[in-house]
Amino acid sequence: MNFYKVIEEPNNNNYALIKERIAVRGVIYRKDKLLLVQSNRDYYKFPGGGVEKEESLEDGLIREIREETGYVNCQLIRKMGTVIERKIDEYDNNALFQMISVYYLCELVDEYKVSPELDDYENEEQFTPVWILPEEAIRQNQIMINQLEQNSFLKRESFVLNQLNQFFNKNK
Repeated sequence: MNFYKVIEEPNNNNYALIKERIAVRGVIYRKDKLLLVQSNRDYYKFPGGGVEKEESLEDGLIREIREETGYVNCQLIRKMGTVIERKIDEYDNNALFQMISVYYLCELVDEYKVSPELDDYENEEQFTPVWILPEEAIRQNQIMINQLEQNSFLKRESFVLNQLNQFFNKNK
């Protein structure tokens, strides 16, 4: 599996300045369920986030999975795909913000967990790791796409959930 998608908001061309962020996201299955992070705003997302300066993609993803889910012993298996989001930067109307999210199939080596180390906004949204059927997460995220004003991340996560669901259902 190797997916690629660009999600662009309308009217986001002709910008001289492009701000870019690279993020990594983990796809972790246990039997038929995915490890996702649930928000108190009733959406689901893959564990992951921005790669820090001087950090490898692998190290960044292992750190993000630990911070958001508490699972410590995770290994990357292979890259599954990339989604690029382009939109007007929310802090600078003269700039284009481009988020490149790289998704990796990962495996938990064991069940050892520590307490998650959430950022302020993650604490505010009470991020909680959950094992969920992909269909359930897809259904709930579709509802939330229509309710949340800033939702490009939900479009991204829903696209990936649908890609994974189709792939794994076809290969059962």
